[in-house]
This record gives sequence, C-alpha cells and structure tokens, in this order.
Amino acid sequence: MRNKFRSLLPVVLFLYLMILPACMREALGQDGKTFLWKVDSKSSMVYMLGSIHLLKKESYPLSQKIERAFEKSDTLVVEADIRDEGKKTTLQIMERASYPENDSIEKHLSPETYELLQKEAANLGLPLDLISGQKPWFVAMALEAMELLHLGYDPRYGIDSYFLSKATGRKKILEIEGLDEQIKMVADLSDREQELLLLLTLKDQQTIAQDADQLVRAWQSGDTKKMQAIIAKSTREDPSLLPIYEKLFNDRNRKMVSKIEDYLKGKGIYFVIVGAGHMIGEKGIVETLRKKGYRVEQF
Repeated sequence: MRNKFRSLLPVVLFLYLMILPACMREALGQDGKTFLWKVDSKSSMVYMLGSIHLLKKESYPLSQKIERAFEKSDTLVVEADIRDEGKKTTLQIMERASYPENDSIEKHLSPETYELLQKEAANLGLPLDLISGQKPWFVAMALEAMELLHLGYDPRYGIDSYFLSKATGRKKILEIEGLDEQIKMVADLSDREQELLLLLTLKDQQTIAQDADQLVRAWQSGDTKKMQAIIAKSTREDPSLLPIYEKLFNDRNRKMVSKIEDYLKGKGIYFVIVGAGHMIGEKGIVETLRKKGYRVEQF
C-alpha cells in the first residue's frame, strides 16, 4: 500500500486544476469546437490548448484540429516538463509534503475535517497511519488521484504526456512554470488553506463521476461559460475558498499571459498546453489577451 501511495506522487502535482475527471473521447472528437485557441502577432503565432492531465487510452485519437496545430508548431510549451520525473522529484515532494517527526495531520485539522478524513480513508481501505505524517494539500491530491485511477484515468494518457512524447526529438520544448515552482506553490499554502483544499476534496469524492459528465458536455459543445460555472461552483458555495482559487488560477493566469506575450514578441509557431481551467473565465488567459487587444480565435 505504501508503494502504491508513493507511486501517485507525480500525479498529484496536477490535481489542483480541479477539472481532472473526464471521459474525453467525445470532448476531443472530430466535430465542433475544442479547447484550442490561436493568437498571433506580426512575427509569431501561438496555439493554446486547454489540457486534461489524466485521460483513458480510448480518448484517442484527438481532434484533427488539435493535431494539425501541433504539427505546424516548432515549439511545444507545457506547464512543467514531466518527462524526467524520478527519485529526485519524489524526494522533493516528500520533503514538502511531510511533517517532521512527532507532528501529524490530525494536529492541523479541525475535528470535523479529521472525522471526514477518517471515513474516506476507511472507504478506500487506506490505513490512517500511512497518511498521518502527510500534510493536507498532499493528502487531498493523493485521495483524488486514487479515485481517478480507480475510475480508469491515467496520467500516461494525459494531453501533456501525449504531446511531450510526440515532441521529443522533433520540437523545442519549453516550460512555463516547472515542477519546482508547482510544488512550492501548493506546499506554501497556509494551514487553513490546506484544510479547505482537503475539505473540498473530501466533499467532492462522492460526486466525481457526476461532475465528469457535466464537464464532458461542456467540453463537447465548446461551452466555456458552462465549464467555468462548473469549476467555480465550489467558490460560489463556499467563498472561503476564494483565496485558494486566486492562488491556483488567477495568479498563475497572469504569469502565463506574460509568457505568451513574450512568445508573441518573438518569432515562430508555439503550441502552448496549460490546464483547461486557465483558459476560461473573466480572468482566464483568453479574456485577458482579448482585453489587451489581441485577436483570439477558438477552433
């Protein structure tokens, strides 16, 4: 069980995107709009693809619109290059995810949240002593990863992994953030923010499949407003989660837009992949670029 838990380490870094579960075969199909946009300048073109980080094997082939955009590009840009995950990355995560000796997660949670955690661990057959030394942010993501893997979703078939594999040896590969920055971002959440993230995960565990259906329908129709409504549901119901949303989405959106503008000032054709949640909403990448005067086209 301990090995199984540790095997989730590379997966959990991406779960804070909050849109992970999805049966994406139709969503990434041949007809209708996809989560692909294009923005260009006089010297450069940037394709921007909203990513799902875990998929099933049967999710492929992807839309030809997406494949053609990738083939036209000379540079692939991802949030983090996950090709070189290994022992060093695992150690980095565990250093930030673990409490020092004689400390435990129980001491950092309210009795109510800890009781919910106990119940969920029992449902999963997960011994509490296995996670007692881990911080809430890590436990939240690991629990969700376990559920998604149980439902058949696999990071090996995620959009990032797929295009990194295709680009290796063929295209230049750049990172927007990198694993170190992503680890630091979630690890630096306050105790209260970490508990809220865990509480949100525990409450959502029973509705993952249902939420996936709604996300698929929004993706299938290219309905960005519907997807935004689904993603923002938690903060509408519990405004105390807004600081987490701000850190995990809006703060990063601004940095991503800045990077994209750098690419537009250069030369070449870029294929940028970021979590689909970053593309949408009033403070998302697409609307921010439009407000800056760029013409952004959805495919």
